[in-house]
Amino acid sequence: MAQTSAPAHTPITNEEIAKTFDEEIAPVDLSGHGPEDWVTLILFWGMCLCVFLQFFTRYVLNDSYAWTEEVAVYCLVAIVFLGSAMCVRMSRHIHVDFLYRYLPPKGGRLFATFVDIVRIVVFGYLSVLVWRYSDIIHDERMTTINFPKMPLFMAVFVAFVLMTLRSIQVAYRDLRNGYSILERPGAFDGSEEEAAQEAAKSAAKGA
Repeated sequence: MAQTSAPAHTPITNEEIAKTFDEEIAPVDLSGHGPEDWVTLILFWGMCLCVFLQFFTRYVLNDSYAWTEEVAVYCLVAIVFLGSAMCVRMSRHIHVDFLYRYLPPKGGRLFATFVDIVRIVVFGYLSVLVWRYSDIIHDERMTTINFPKMPLFMAVFVAFVLMTLRSIQVAYRDLRNGYSILERPGAFDGSEEEAAQEAAKSAAKGA
């Protein structure tokens, strides 16, 4: 029975390991975050606070606050939709790029442009639907506290508007670059850059 060879590992000396602790830490860069990121972060910690209050009042004080569960749910809804705007900006929604491996470059570019246009239309239409729906139920109030639900629906409406605007931004970026994440996913996840660096290192060693 043939034995499989063990994977080869490049040996690292103690000096090389020690040098890794001397490397300068890169400065924190927050320029890649948008306004929706910070609002989502605030809502997330607000939801965490509500969940903690519910746990504390129920299991420690044995007298739970009923409103904490409802408010936490509404915070979660707002987080989901505002987080979706973040995903649109960063092209992090689930997508299938299998077909683009077999399409010619011009065909892939045309089809990716069609996808960008459809995304803008869909999010724009959903923005209109949410606005109409919020106008119908604008006077509804929460169950546990006497507070209107309108801010929640407005948050969802703003999220869909942001998704539409971010879709336009992504479409413009793809048009300017000449490719999208569907055509060249490696240009967005860093794998192309890593491959180029490895090729440069191999060429330097060969020279």
